[in-house]
Amino acid sequence: MNYKQQVAQALVAIVDGNLTEEEIIAKIEIPKSSEMGDYAFPAFALAKAFRKAPQMIAKDLVEQIDQSQFESVAAVGPYVNFFLNKAAFSQDIIEQVLSNGSKYGASDVGHEGNVPIDMSSPNIAKPISMGHLRSTVIGNSIANILAKINYNPIKINHLGDWGTQFGKLITAYKLWGSEAEVKADPINKLLEYYVRFHKEAEENPELDVEARAWFKKLEDGDEEAIELWTWFRAESLAAFNKIYDMLGVQFDSFKGEAFYNDKMDEVVTMLKDKNLLKESQGAEIVDLEKYDLNPALIQKTDGATLYITRDLAAAIYRKRTYNFVQSLYVVGNEQANHFKQLKAVLKEMGNDWSDDMHHIPFGLITQGGKKLSTRSGRVILLEEVLNDATDLAKKQIQDKNPDLPNAEQVAKDVGVGAVIFHDLKNERMNNFDFVLEEVVRFEGETGPYVQYSNARAQSIIRKAGDVTISESNNELSDPAAWDTIKLLGDFPKIIKRAAKEYEPSVVAKYAIHLSRAFNKYYANSKILVDDDQKLARLALVQSVSVVLTESLSLLGVNAPKEM
Repeated sequence: MNYKQQVAQALVAIVDGNLTEEEIIAKIEIPKSSEMGDYAFPAFALAKAFRKAPQMIAKDLVEQIDQSQFESVAAVGPYVNFFLNKAAFSQDIIEQVLSNGSKYGASDVGHEGNVPIDMSSPNIAKPISMGHLRSTVIGNSIANILAKINYNPIKINHLGDWGTQFGKLITAYKLWGSEAEVKADPINKLLEYYVRFHKEAEENPELDVEARAWFKKLEDGDEEAIELWTWFRAESLAAFNKIYDMLGVQFDSFKGEAFYNDKMDEVVTMLKDKNLLKESQGAEIVDLEKYDLNPALIQKTDGATLYITRDLAAAIYRKRTYNFVQSLYVVGNEQANHFKQLKAVLKEMGNDWSDDMHHIPFGLITQGGKKLSTRSGRVILLEEVLNDATDLAKKQIQDKNPDLPNAEQVAKDVGVGAVIFHDLKNERMNNFDFVLEEVVRFEGETGPYVQYSNARAQSIIRKAGDVTISESNNELSDPAAWDTIKLLGDFPKIIKRAAKEYEPSVVAKYAIHLSRAFNKYYANSKILVDDDQKLARLALVQSVSVVLTESLSLLGVNAPKEM
């Protein structure tokens, strides 16, 4: 039942045709606290038509409204405040949650439409750092949320396995590297060479010239260059997959930049055929002045291609392969201009489907307020952070529950989940400083707090023993349970909002609010006392666990039943 619609129908019957049901729905507000009502209609909207003060209109409306469907209706100043029938509402919501289980909140907004999601995309031959966390977990959560409303997300790890950095890496390896060193510690050694290259190139610019020459060899299929590149890529993927396993993230495709190396000639030809390429200082560009953008550089003077050339090839390949309804790029905000150029070039080529491509930007994770940078060597390795978080969780679990079975797995779920949740509770565009001790706390707005709230709900159900929690006869009139029940009713619209805004923080913040409301209810109510509402209270507790578990799942976080 749509309760806002119920309120609107009660009003439309008495406003003498001055407002339609849709207009009333658009004006209905939600009071700040349940004590002031569940919905409020501002009588200002009728002041002109009724030629009365809004306070008087509110009183008149209350006298005329059929209140039989509501607990009560009251005029509070210029507002008409509606209090829903708690027993009927609780029965309706709890029945929906328990009958649908993990499918509660699902809908068919997406009609199984394909949505490629370009996410994570680390550069080969560099360790996965904290800098890669955001793209990975935001992309994964958006995929989960879109799947919930029946889109078909396709998670693509568009690996940075091509480009001038490989010229730099090959140059560095040829100058200072050793096969034995790389085999012993692949990723860290390759990073060491890369960082050294940048330091040495500041003093010796000829190194950059040599690096560009090696990349051109790689593009032209030089045997030695290809052999080194293939080796670096294989070692990197093995290291990456270990971390993705820790995060519980899987991909549908690892097609990176190199995959499009033989697909760029077609793009250049298409641009030429449409007379879009212009020569500028020996390079080939597409003029984007009418979009108020700088020219898109398609080919350098030496014929080498750029990121945008490969991204054009990738976009065209994905449209042909998936016939997507949306195509998402979960990439940092600093690349915003690149994606504007990419869409503009595709639009110039006559591809109106570029309107369905969306850059999903995000802010930075900082340390001490400073940006993390691979090039300068200031790297926080993601694997180390996840291990440290797990250790910290393990210590807290040992203090709280030393006899916990399966403590190792729970510590991983809590530690890794804490890192993921902390990232996703922050709105995408916000920068945030990462302090591990604050992230892995069992109190406050943290992942462990939400997990612990769910584990508490599960513990209550275990303590209840052998009882049958049913979907029916769950009319709860207990005012202490009301905020929790209303939040459960909000879950379906929370999912739709998170999907529409590509914003996992909507779900994370909701999970925190539901946990808070439930813990307040738990603190003020004797749930297991034997009376005629005991089973209804247990049904509410079970419903909370269902929705908290599903909220965490949408974020890519596990929900242990004991902590």
